[in-house]
Amino acid sequence: MTRPPPLLLLSLLLLLLRIPGPCSGERSSSALEEIATEKEAEESHRQDSVSLLTFILLLTLTILTIWLFKHRRVRFLHETGLAMIYGLIVGVILRYGIPPTSGRDKPLSCSQEDRAYTTLLVNISGKFFEYTLKGEISPGKIHNVEQNDMLRKVTFDPEVFFNILLPPIIFHAGYSLKKRHFFRNLGSILVYAFLGTAVSCFIIGNLMYGVVKLMKLVGQLSDKFYYTDCLLFGAIISATDPVTVLAIFNELHADVDLYALLFGESVLNDAVAIVLSSSIVAYQPTGGNIHAFDAAAFFKSVGVFLGIFSGSFMMGVVTGVVTALISKFTKLHCFPLLETALFFLMSWSTFLLAEACGFTGVVSVLFCGITQAHYTYNNLSVESRSRTKQLFEVLHFLAENFIFSYMGLALFTFQKHIFSPIFIIGAFIAVFLGRAAHIYPLSFFLNLGRRHKISWNFQHMLMFSGLRGAMAFALAIRDTATYSHQMMFSTTLLIVFFTVWIIGGGTTPMLSWLNIRVGVDPDQDPPPTNDSFQVLQGEGPDAERRNRTKQESVWIFRLWYSFDHNYLKPILTHSGPPLVTTLPSWCGLIARCLTTPQVYENQEQLRDEDSDFILNDSDLTLTYGDTTITANGSSGSHAAVTSLDGRKTKSSSEEALERDLGTEAPEVMSRGTRLVFPLDA
Repeated sequence: MTRPPPLLLLSLLLLLLRIPGPCSGERSSSALEEIATEKEAEESHRQDSVSLLTFILLLTLTILTIWLFKHRRVRFLHETGLAMIYGLIVGVILRYGIPPTSGRDKPLSCSQEDRAYTTLLVNISGKFFEYTLKGEISPGKIHNVEQNDMLRKVTFDPEVFFNILLPPIIFHAGYSLKKRHFFRNLGSILVYAFLGTAVSCFIIGNLMYGVVKLMKLVGQLSDKFYYTDCLLFGAIISATDPVTVLAIFNELHADVDLYALLFGESVLNDAVAIVLSSSIVAYQPTGGNIHAFDAAAFFKSVGVFLGIFSGSFMMGVVTGVVTALISKFTKLHCFPLLETALFFLMSWSTFLLAEACGFTGVVSVLFCGITQAHYTYNNLSVESRSRTKQLFEVLHFLAENFIFSYMGLALFTFQKHIFSPIFIIGAFIAVFLGRAAHIYPLSFFLNLGRRHKISWNFQHMLMFSGLRGAMAFALAIRDTATYSHQMMFSTTLLIVFFTVWIIGGGTTPMLSWLNIRVGVDPDQDPPPTNDSFQVLQGEGPDAERRNRTKQESVWIFRLWYSFDHNYLKPILTHSGPPLVTTLPSWCGLIARCLTTPQVYENQEQLRDEDSDFILNDSDLTLTYGDTTITANGSSGSHAAVTSLDGRKTKSSSEEALERDLGTEAPEVMSRGTRLVFPLDA
């Protein structure tokens, strides 16, 4: 048998290669699909990078413009308003300057299903593809689905704001709190934050319900809008964020009590507003109409409010205490990098832990920040103190300006805006009336019990400073699934724009028009009034400031501070008196275990720069020789310690008092006689 020539075999082989079979065709088709999928993934990655780069460039441009404004002393526009303007410009460019991509959306009918699924697996020619739920689209807008991939990329998940951007903003507010003026006005701050926010919420909610009824009457309401939706809008828009006003106050050194009232109210007001909104959402009547009033459901919502707030408060405080104990009983201060990293992670985890347990992370991280500043800060090394302050200050600055930039962007990139002129005008009027009912009546009742009254110009400034900002925006964008919530979000966005630009820009002229003093030293107290204690002869301005702080702090804080100074500070920090001197003798073993050697080694006790020791009015005394005369006229023996050189020295409790006040006198000084009288009206 003859063998075929090699040339013939080669020709047959080439012929077979040119005729693809069924399997080879499927393989080539699959390869093409994989290539297309890889290209889409690469394009998606590129768009993600461009979207993040857009926000970084926005922040960079904002920082450079802020420097220019500070250099030129421009105060008519704050950095947050500037970030919003840049966001608006970029939003216009993305909306109208980038052509839409080719439509790849095709509606499919699933008539057999009675509800939407979070994840959907679709079988296409034997291949399964996974799709996730993004939200409901009304039938009238089925053909207006956004086809611009870039606009889709710059639209963030609302959880990003809550879990990533809000925690450093809220924590910084608590960590940088100036306790002296805050606690001196604590009673008024609590009334404004809790009672005032509730009053504002219900007034705005009821007024907006009337507006909704009017819209329905004139045919401007195209879908359902319930009374509970109106109350939810009242809770959302009651969250104030006067960051613009506070920045100008800080720059001009405005009156410290006005600053403390406004700052304290805004800090606690955010926490109250978010818990109040959660309580309204939890309102579920037992009858058929889920939006009708039900007394049992109402009291249940009140219980939910108290439970969420108290649970979140305890979780934040416990996390702060645990961090303080770790930093006290370990050697982490020898490794500042590890110490700072642990402090950062424990603080941030408070927010996520509270949210995971069904509480409110905003409340937890706020009180965690206050606890960390009061206890943990004393245990940190010098490097870690500086690092933590600067770290959260930078994170707060970047997160806040990022949110305001996104607000400007969202005006053009958000796909579900519903702007109703009647609802918007009604919302502005309701917000104004709600703020007025919040400030003026409560200030009247507060002045009945305050030594230093909240003057009319202060009340007008508090009324004027009710700006809305990051918290109202974050609460509104968290749920935009329904018609009512979409309208609420669009209106909230416009209210934030107006208050930041118009009210924020008018802060400096308003201060001048109301004759509010500026250029005030933060440690300077307001002038004495006729109904306060008067120092007739003393040891200088420090003694007068110390006495005024004692008198003006709320009574509950005066009671708390003694317990904190004698027991909690020594347990949780390296400062304060040793526990062996404050605990009963039978607790000696526990006292020695909880007292670290640093307490004995440090002659100068560690303290917060802005902490104050508060005493009762009856503790203000006149010391002359061995006789002590109190403000109420009683006298008694006073034990003094004589040093080796014959000079009388103060007792340990007096030294702790002056150290905590930050007004300890020099060792060599001429001490005068100090007499304090209560002046009866």
